[in-house]
Amino acid sequence: MSTDENRNEQVDELNEAAEAAAEEAQDIEQGEESELEALKAQVQDSQEQMLRMQAEMQNVRRRAEMDVEKAHKFALEKFVKELLPVADSLEKAVESTEGKENAGDLVASIRQGVEMTLSLLESSLKKFNVEPLNPVGEPFDPQQHEAMSMVPAPDAEPNSVVAVVQKGYLLNGRVVRPAMVMVAKAQDAPKIDEQA
Repeated sequence: MSTDENRNEQVDELNEAAEAAAEEAQDIEQGEESELEALKAQVQDSQEQMLRMQAEMQNVRRRAEMDVEKAHKFALEKFVKELLPVADSLEKAVESTEGKENAGDLVASIRQGVEMTLSLLESSLKKFNVEPLNPVGEPFDPQQHEAMSMVPAPDAEPNSVVAVVQKGYLLNGRVVRPAMVMVAKAQDAPKIDEQA
């Protein structure tokens, strides 16, 4: 073989080697680019996941704060329910002495003592946002009232409260005990057969 052919073969080999090296470099570059894209996508997913977790943590914190607030606000509910019969009894004691002013000094002093005790209890309940619910004349509200019966009342609006059998109470605006009431029925209301 001649030297020219030898050189041509070497040049061809070098060209082939250069092309192979270029292809290999291109493959490596494409692999790096695809790896870089995969890493970018992974970082994006991680950032989105972190944002979701932060939002979830804020929601959990907010719910926990609301639960604690409600627990503080309504922690007295059971205690208040236990005290309400005491208030009812004191009110009944005062009512039982009405019209007996001439019964003597003893009855008057007992009434005065019961009224003072009832007043102290009511002021104590008020300090803790316990409010009486005495809805005479108001429209019947099933959320706050418990209807004991319907009575004819020509001078009252239909479905309004005409008498309170037992006062209801609210604790921070929430019903602790509904008021037991008598409701006015409409004049032309159909009669209901109660024996059926």
